[in-house]
Amino acid sequence: MDGQPAGGGGGAGGDCDAVARAFVDYYYRTFDADRGALAALYAPHTSVLSFEGHAVAGAEEIGRKLAQLPFGQCRHSVSTVDCQPSPSFPGSILVFVSGNLQLAGEDHQLRFSQVIPTYLGARSISAASSIVCTRQSRSRTVFEF
Repeated sequence: MDGQPAGGGGGAGGDCDAVARAFVDYYYRTFDADRGALAALYAPHTSVLSFEGHAVAGAEEIGRKLAQLPFGQCRHSVSTVDCQPSPSFPGSILVFVSGNLQLAGEDHQLRFSQVIPTYLGARSISAASSIVCTRQSRSRTVFEF
């Protein structure tokens, strides 16, 4: 993952990978501690969150949806972070994250993937929207011939 278009620079400016990784670290640390607080990262009226086929719009609704998810404590373990600047939207980075989600009291982890289009401000980064998918890990069956 290099996150830079050929020739360097790019619509997001600076090191896309470093910005994406810092954002992802902050996002999931906050999610695991107080996920309702993530509303501050979304635009008041234009951001959208799609979670398991259900979409909500606006920072307030996103914060409410995240706070009301049907589980208490959780811990994200990020496996991959891929990113690319978006030349169509200067100052934006498309971030794709995958990993595992451990819910308190559960034996099995959930696998998750999330796409987060982000916008860089003068001193901040915000999420334009977010698409989240989870699926339960299944044990593999090995067939011997």
